[in-house]
Amino acid sequence: QVQLQESGPGLVKPSQTLSLTCTVSGGSITTNSYYWTWIRQPPGKGLEWMGVIDYSGGTFYSPSLKSRTSISRDTSKNQFTLQLSSVTPEDTAVYYCHSRGGQTVVVSQGTQVTVSS
Repeated sequence: QVQLQESGPGLVKPSQTLSLTCTVSGGSITTNSYYWTWIRQPPGKGLEWMGVIDYSGGTFYSPSLKSRTSISRDTSKNQFTLQLSSVTPEDTAVYYCHSRGGQTVVVSQGTQVTVSS
């Protein structure tokens, strides 16, 4: 059973880069046909899909965030990482990492990130 745990700072200053890491246990991020995603939910708003890195390392990003988003992975640590640059208070949200393999979907518990000076 795959489990996901995100880690990273809960407070980021405007214009800085937000960086979150999702550590995967119970499975490998290189398992064929698995997809590893970042999503977020700003206060009072719905879920927003940010981007995905697949089992081969290929990435795809939301068009609205593409210019500021990078998702990478460390296969030796079984982790994948989100970087969101030039953050503003509008990037304040609960951030989740998510995995899908076949019909199996796992979502992390979420971590609050606040952008404030």
